[in-house]
Amino acid sequence: MATKSSLATGIGRVLIAVYGILALAATGRSVVQIAEKFSFAPFSYTLSAVAAVVYIVAMIALIVPGRFWYRVACVTIVFEMTGVLVIGTLSLFDRALFPDLTIWSYYGLGYAFAPLVLPIAGLWWLRKHHRTAGAPVADTEPAVAGE
Repeated sequence: MATKSSLATGIGRVLIAVYGILALAATGRSVVQIAEKFSFAPFSYTLSAVAAVVYIVAMIALIVPGRFWYRVACVTIVFEMTGVLVIGTLSLFDRALFPDLTIWSYYGLGYAFAPLVLPIAGLWWLRKHHRTAGAPVADTEPAVAGE
């Protein structure tokens, strides 16, 4: 019997898709920023790269079944939420610290606040599935005779 993550069903698929989109966006942004003008705002550009890694790990953790990956998702998404709140607040009060924007600046203003809403939705989804996250979900495809 094949298994898949109970987190990768329903709204979880939407979360995974959005994490994937933000992973691509943050990765692309950080690569360009670091390659072209790293010396202008090294802190901002390093934070963009950190955000990219966070989004990639969160996406993988939501896809892969098992308690270990559920815990990785929890830690990653809590880290993400903390980063969005801290960087968002710092970018409001200390603009000199951020001469150029990161994906988390101004709570994700440049990304329609998706970086602020996503960890809230992710933590809600994880909480909703905390008991079933480690249990495999049976694949619903019918078995083919002769396998």
